[in-house]
Amino acid sequence: MQKTTPLADKLRPQTTKDFFGQDHLLAKDKILEQMIKNQSLSSIIFWGPPGVGKTTLAQVISQQLKVKFVSSSAVLIGVPEIKKIAENARQDANFLKQKTILFLDEIHRFNKAQQDVLLPYVEQGLLTLIGATTENPSFSINSALLSRCRVLVLNSLSEDDLRKILTNALRNESNGLGTQKLKLNKKAENLLLSFAEGDARRLLTALEIASYGKDNVTLDEKNIREAIQSSVLYYDKHGEEHYNIISALHKCLRDSDPDAALYWLARMLEAGEDPLYVARRLIRFASEDVGMTDFRALLIATAAKDAVHFIGMPEASLALAQAVVYLAKAQKSNKLYTAYTQAAKDAQTTSHLGVPLVLRNAPTKLMKDLSYGKGYKYAPDSTKEEIKKQQHWPDKMKPKKYYSD
Repeated sequence: MQKTTPLADKLRPQTTKDFFGQDHLLAKDKILEQMIKNQSLSSIIFWGPPGVGKTTLAQVISQQLKVKFVSSSAVLIGVPEIKKIAENARQDANFLKQKTILFLDEIHRFNKAQQDVLLPYVEQGLLTLIGATTENPSFSINSALLSRCRVLVLNSLSEDDLRKILTNALRNESNGLGTQKLKLNKKAENLLLSFAEGDARRLLTALEIASYGKDNVTLDEKNIREAIQSSVLYYDKHGEEHYNIISALHKCLRDSDPDAALYWLARMLEAGEDPLYVARRLIRFASEDVGMTDFRALLIATAAKDAVHFIGMPEASLALAQAVVYLAKAQKSNKLYTAYTQAAKDAQTTSHLGVPLVLRNAPTKLMKDLSYGKGYKYAPDSTKEEIKKQQHWPDKMKPKKYYSD
């Protein structure tokens, strides 16, 4: 294995006996233990937070069942690749009598059309699907596919589980840390376990960074703190960096810098950001910062959103990139944003004022008798002067000028 392989990958267990955590699934007589023991694995969805063993568990299952294992991420493959995998699985089943497990990480990234492609293959048993997701499957996976899979919840690793993983890493001769004599003092160990927050990958990444250039030593708190600062995720879609990067994209668009805007877009998409979140922000920008100076901006941004729905990722990344470049190059104006902000402020303080009778609809006789719609001038049949004189504001409110060309 190459030296550049992350420690978390080097130490992936090969059997369930070496797997730490998830006892509710793997302990004797529990569901996964029984599936493996009885060679009766069905399609499943692993739902749980990052770093708790979803990918590792899928690999362990395939190794113990001695079946073909095809692994990919939903952000990296599309419908053509799925069909090719299924065709290869058909040939393996017919000629080699070998079953195929398809592991799809981040399966919630698949749109409905992509998920539907999996249905016949899962239904026929041609592919045994193991999906992994950090999102609630009830919301991110369509009901047809969900009904054909067993959802298994993986929990954050306990401190005891993490301590076992840490001990194993320090003892393992092939871990690449440089020595079996590398140790942690108690305070360093507790700090590392606390930092991991139930995430084994987070734990091992920080340990690996702390061990760089060190041999035959005992790591202390200072070593771990330095490692923690270096190993903090550069992008966290649920944390501060998520908002920092979307802010950077928005400001580069506003400053008409398409290259920088593309960079920040790529930072988000390549890190696994929800493309629909990006599309929503671009639609907002089209109205807020471009507005009526180029009405096509909103059409382009909305079309990018539709593309995400229609073809999914990673193909839709170019549609988002196209929208970003267009918005960056479009003429900017915040007149629409300013106008609506002023209107909204007035609406909040005058919501008690009724709609003028002339503007009300009168679908019943009673409403007509109450003068609803009385005297209303129908624009196509009236002069500009008549329409200009028609009341458009509440009785006790003076007309305002919010928007000007």
